[in-house]
Amino acid sequence: MTDHSEPTATPDADEPTGRIVLLTTSHRVAPGVLSWPAWQTLHAADRVLCADPGHPQLPYLREAGIEVAFESPDAHALVEACAGGRTVVVLPGGEGDQRLTDGLARLAGSGRVSMPDLELLPGSYDLPGARLLDLVQVMDRVRRECPWTSRQTHRGLAKYAIEEAYELVEAIEDGDREELREELGDVLLQVVFHARIAEEAGGDGGDGEDDEGADEAFSIDDVAGALVTKLIHRHPHVFGDAKAETPEDVSAHWQRTKAVEKRRASVTDGIPVGQPGLALAAKLAGRARTGGVAVELPCGEGIGYELLELAARAEAAGIDPETALRAAARAYRDAIRAAEGLTEPGE
Repeated sequence: MTDHSEPTATPDADEPTGRIVLLTTSHRVAPGVLSWPAWQTLHAADRVLCADPGHPQLPYLREAGIEVAFESPDAHALVEACAGGRTVVVLPGGEGDQRLTDGLARLAGSGRVSMPDLELLPGSYDLPGARLLDLVQVMDRVRRECPWTSRQTHRGLAKYAIEEAYELVEAIEDGDREELREELGDVLLQVVFHARIAEEAGGDGGDGEDDEGADEAFSIDDVAGALVTKLIHRHPHVFGDAKAETPEDVSAHWQRTKAVEKRRASVTDGIPVGQPGLALAAKLAGRARTGGVAVELPCGEGIGYELLELAARAEAAGIDPETALRAAARAYRDAIRAAEGLTEPGE
């Protein structure tokens, strides 16, 4: 019995078999922005096929004078279309065309067909950070359609930012790379979430309070743009003519630039007093030291003043007292668990 699903005759060996080009593009790159090899291949092709009349590249191909046929050939028909050495370019949809690629693989593996050259040509590539565009799109949809997410406010989410930051620190201290990646994502979610709320009219995210400047909405692009400007401005040794040979030189640049930007009346301005006590004490001591403010530590009775002195000493020695205390506390936790006959956290 003859299988009529595939050709049984092999074309003349001297006859050119042609070329099939699967031209892929990234939805994270603006339509029409294609690589030069992609444009060359499109202009030189004998036929350009696309099964999706709504493909985002089509308007730009038409502007470039490239005729596109709306066809969805099977593998057999596509091979025949290449007979005589013709080049056929196929524009798959966003999810690709598994049916076509599987069919081409079967034909090639059958050994009964002279196959054209098969080429996968990326027309556009994802740049580093491109997946952040997906994150912004997903966050926008979740904000609009999720009953819980759509009701959240800046103030209501504040506690999660603190929790996620602590979980990130714990992942860093544990040295767990997989956990670190996940916790970085959770921290990034807080940034994107707050920026999405800030896009909405009123600017207070539904907090119900008319804060000054509440109507000044902003987006994640504004957040990123301001950060880029800040990083460039505070790294004149990278983006300008300033010189910095040591980490201390970099820190000095940073502090001078911040002082000009913030125009603070006191070296203590901008220090959040809501942070953990040891970190707060060390930050104050560091600001006083680098700012050249000669002030003695206050004296008093009680453990608080003793801890203040320890924090100031640690900061002067280049030690983060908060991190040091956490490390000691973790060792203490492990000792307690060992005394209980346990070895792993969470047992």
